[in-house]
Amino acid sequence: MNIALPIITLVVGLIGGFFIGVFYLRKQMTRMQNDPEMLQKVAKQMGYNLNGKQMQRAQQMMKNQNFSGRGPAAGGKGSKRKS
Repeated sequence: MNIALPIITLVVGLIGGFFIGVFYLRKQMTRMQNDPEMLQKVAKQMGYNLNGKQMQRAQQMMKNQNFSGRGPAAGGKGSKRKS
């Protein structure tokens, strides 16, 4: 009992933390696709400087990704890619 309880608590904490992290990341991604300034900020942190056309393309790509957790994932039936 002295060993099992801390192990169970650790496992439950890790699983809970994972799901909270996924929820937070999805929330941030949906917020970012609606806020071009936030998207620009993230691009600059990654070392990219996006012009207006590139910004529109990035927003469109993010909207097509569907970060809400509902519907088909990217690359599924509805995705169209140019080669």
